[in-house]
Amino acid sequence: MRKKTVKSIALGLTAVTLAATVLSGCGSSKDSAESGKNGGEEEVTLTFPVWDLATNGYLKNIVDGFQKEHPNIKINMVDTAGSEYMNKLTIMLNGGTDCDIVYVKDPDTTASYMKKGQLEDLTSYIEKDGIDTSKYISYDSFNLEGKQAALPFKTDYYVLFYNKDIFDDAGVQYPSNDMTWTEWEEMCSKLTSGEGANKIYGGFLHTWQACVQNWAIQDGKNTILGPDYTFMKPYYEMALRMQDAGTIMDYSTLKTGNIAYASVFQQGTVATVPMGTWLVQQMIAKKAAGETDVNWGIATIPHPDGVEAGSTVGSTTPMAINANSKYKEEAWEFIKYACGEKGSSYLISAGGFPSYQDDTTIGEICKADGMPEGAAEALQTTSIVLDRPININSAEVNQMLGEEHSLIMIKEKSIDDGLKEMGERAKEIENS
Repeated sequence: MRKKTVKSIALGLTAVTLAATVLSGCGSSKDSAESGKNGGEEEVTLTFPVWDLATNGYLKNIVDGFQKEHPNIKINMVDTAGSEYMNKLTIMLNGGTDCDIVYVKDPDTTASYMKKGQLEDLTSYIEKDGIDTSKYISYDSFNLEGKQAALPFKTDYYVLFYNKDIFDDAGVQYPSNDMTWTEWEEMCSKLTSGEGANKIYGGFLHTWQACVQNWAIQDGKNTILGPDYTFMKPYYEMALRMQDAGTIMDYSTLKTGNIAYASVFQQGTVATVPMGTWLVQQMIAKKAAGETDVNWGIATIPHPDGVEAGSTVGSTTPMAINANSKYKEEAWEFIKYACGEKGSSYLISAGGFPSYQDDTTIGEICKADGMPEGAAEALQTTSIVLDRPININSAEVNQMLGEEHSLIMIKEKSIDDGLKEMGERAKEIENS
């Protein structure tokens, strides 16, 4: 494995679909069951809000494993649709004791929760138990003003998915693990063929602004906070150039048709898709269910000219303790388990990427059924830059960037005007 240049290595996804019966209570409480006591220890119930549990089955496995080791601690998972989860979590935290374990879907909001005093400082817990923090991807990113707001649980990062059959038909060599964005653009031109309903696109850039802007921050020199966004210009030029050339689907068509990246790749109509490792779990599941016959592979994400191969962009999903929980010690025991070696083993067995990693982790992930050949080499990283800094302004800036991104991609604004507007709006957010 290559030597890490930041506290990062790799991340994850799940091929497990299961139906779970989820208790729907929303407050921490002593279990009113007849036992009341277990082995001399008081039995307590911790509320653990989660999202889309049916497609994140490893959480149920982690909870079951934890409860076997801690029979006096019951975990009540409260399931919410992913699109509604962050609003639900915010309401629960504003309610004080409405949850104990804080699972942060949008990690950049961690700073806001910490500023409001809603998250417990984990420093003393970590020191007391002698946790080896060097094994966690992005651990330091959650140290805010000297307080450890959360412990990293799972990390996803961008790789390049590709359709081997399209490459074979075009007589083009498969992507290497050391390819620049310039080379990728040229490759996509060679892979594009056909017309109308039979057209094969060489590339695909999803409508998220991240699928343009992330390539501009791969070098670790800039962030989405700006306020000078001129560093993004080459990647917008590339995206519009490819759109005009017809080597990627145009933004307007994708938006109006609500076309998803997973569906077009699974249908075999695009040759390459830069996307997060979470798509691995979907591809494994779809192949196992017979819902796609795409002969797929993955390569390391292309990198900017002059930037080391293996430099990528990702996001780390953390867990924290509600500062108002009545059962902080018990909540810490669960977080320590879920985010540590034992919890990570369940994530790995589902094809996912834990934040807790050592030199064997990638190899273990690649043993999962359905992982494509060469995955171990493709998943190696030299650095993982967070797509959104853990900053009080990140969420608002990110929303703003999405608005300006759309205007550039539909050519309602020039690239220069759009980037200038981003900078002005970022300054307003910073000063508000």
